[in-house]
Amino acid sequence: MTSPAQARASGLAVAFALAIVYVVWGSTYLGIRFALEGGWPPLAGVSGARFLVAGGLMYAFLRWRGVAAPTLAQWKNLAAMGVLLLLLGNACVVLAEQSVSSGLAAVAVASVPLWMGLFGFFYGQRPSRIEWLGIAIGFAGVLWLNAGSSLAASPGGLVLLLIAPLGWAFGSVWSRGRDLPSPFMAAAGQMLCGGALILLVGLLRGESLLHVSPTTGGTLALAYLAVFGSIVAFSTYVWLLHHVRPALVSSYAYVNPAIAVALGAWLAGERFSVHDLGAMAVILAGVVIITLAKVLRR
Repeated sequence: MTSPAQARASGLAVAFALAIVYVVWGSTYLGIRFALEGGWPPLAGVSGARFLVAGGLMYAFLRWRGVAAPTLAQWKNLAAMGVLLLLLGNACVVLAEQSVSSGLAAVAVASVPLWMGLFGFFYGQRPSRIEWLGIAIGFAGVLWLNAGSSLAASPGGLVLLLIAPLGWAFGSVWSRGRDLPSPFMAAAGQMLCGGALILLVGLLRGESLLHVSPTTGGTLALAYLAVFGSIVAFSTYVWLLHHVRPALVSSYAYVNPAIAVALGAWLAGERFSVHDLGAMAVILAGVVIITLAKVLRR
């Protein structure tokens, strides 16, 4: 049944919010590529600095509005989420895009709902038979993508794009039921913790922000990732979670890869083989089946 909050959200507002999440999150993969090509270091700049700036702006704004700061216990949980979702999840994607196209990175990350279904099983959330079917089909696509597509030509990128969805999915499942602040403050705190950790790892790798000479395009791409990818789109995502069914919100998981592939081909001249597109279709079919199964169980 639709909640009163969901009922108050107009169809136009929901459609506009979904469009933001679809297009902005789908475009962040290409934004990462442009920021890297523009001279920003992958961890210290494209990932670490991005989340520190976005998280700092959100945190300052929320505190100014009177939102309570996280407790010490909550900061510990936020730090753990920063490691799993941002350091293992996002930072690995950024590193992978040094040798893998933005479209293929998005297709690999599309496997997150499959891993979430598998991890959920170990946390007592038993998938239905239809969900198991979706997981099996989706993982067949993951195997196809890793073995039969052009991704196999980049062993390092392949490993990173296996770690990234694992970290994001496990972090998402692990965070359920944890002691966390309000959703927006949780996002800000998570970005602050994750950004600081990623920046530290980047500095330990020998990266530096003091001697970089990024291009104007690269800096604009990084600003886009921080403002639109991390603040605008995530805030919109949280709003959607409070106004529409979760199954509709989760549709971004199979829309974003298609948008990323289209933008990569249009704006960056990326080319994809039949194997690449076939694997994407199989992975997204598995995700769609899982989503529909969740709808049927409600």
